[in-house]
Amino acid sequence: MAEIVVSAQTRKERGKNAARRLRVKGLIPGVVYGGKGDNVAVAVDPKVLMRVLRSESGRNSILKLEIADAGPTSAILKSWQVDPIREHFLHADFYRIAMDVAIRVTVPVVTKGEAVGVKVGGGILELVLREIEVECLPGDIPESLELDVTDLEINKALRVSGFPVNAKVKILQAPDQVVVHVVSVKEEVVATAAAPAAEGEVAAASEPEVVKKGKKEDEGPAE
Repeated sequence: MAEIVVSAQTRKERGKNAARRLRVKGLIPGVVYGGKGDNVAVAVDPKVLMRVLRSESGRNSILKLEIADAGPTSAILKSWQVDPIREHFLHADFYRIAMDVAIRVTVPVVTKGEAVGVKVGGGILELVLREIEVECLPGDIPESLELDVTDLEINKALRVSGFPVNAKVKILQAPDQVVVHVVSVKEEVVATAAAPAAEGEVAAASEPEVVKKGKKEDEGPAE
């Protein structure tokens, strides 16, 4: 897994106004924490973060964080905030890592093949777990975890225990947890036309209703 270089500047000012001034300059505030170092407030280019998220490793990419006046450090993009309307980055948190110390991350699940329950049985493949939590060394973080669904029949499921064993990657999810299954397509119930009524019932139904004009003496005023 190749490192992505992210340049960062240290910052002293905090608060909304300081963050606003940073964004005017094309930067966003961030924090570097974890490991053996102190928390460091930084400013980074959001375009670099977009490049990180669009890379093959995504959020689990190993970053070489070049912090001015503090030197380089290895890190991962732990979390970030995005403006829900403009979809611009607002803030980013970086977590320091050591290449010889295991960390916990979530890895996306991908399926391989076409399930027989879909191809032949006409069912629908549903991915129940889209991410799996794992523990491993930073250099061993997989880009994804793959499950072969080719032999998966209708109303059958594959569980966490079905992932191929990898001595370098420890899966932290419960082994019996369902990852993917094939379910039946629910048939729509079509309302059938009502059976024709008996001859007497038709006559009764076709008889016009008599509408009486005026109102009874004991009838109160209309509401």
